[in-house]
Amino acid sequence: MDQQKRLLIIDDDPEFVDGVRGSLTAAGYRVDAAYNPREGFETLKANRYDLLLLDILMGRGAEGIPLARKIRKDPRLAGIPILVVTGMRQQLEFLFRGRSVSANLVPGAEVLEKPVEPGVLLAKVGALVKSSGAVAAKAR
Repeated sequence: MDQQKRLLIIDDDPEFVDGVRGSLTAAGYRVDAAYNPREGFETLKANRYDLLLLDILMGRGAEGIPLARKIRKDPRLAGIPILVVTGMRQQLEFLFRGRSVSANLVPGAEVLEKPVEPGVLLAKVGALVKSSGAVAAKAR
């Protein structure tokens, strides 16, 4: 990797964060973490990231969804790629019983379901970072 890419994980599960951070760091990424949506949003505003890894189910429910929507509405943050890594499908079907559940709950995001294999995670992160870098280069 010619330039170390900076990633942020927002997830309330410290064990998951530690495991993912270890895999991503070993692959050459610089990784920060926040453990709740409020801390995550403040961290995003204070730093520049190449990718956000976001859990949807935090706190008292699906608190990652309003956070993702808030990020997409902020002109300074709207362009950051979001990779949702969550146990979303099973748990959201419980939370939104009787309603259709779609990965489109987070606009413009890619979705991986937990548990995720490290190789699959690294491949998806690499592709998203590469494609976002190409878009940024064209914008210059």
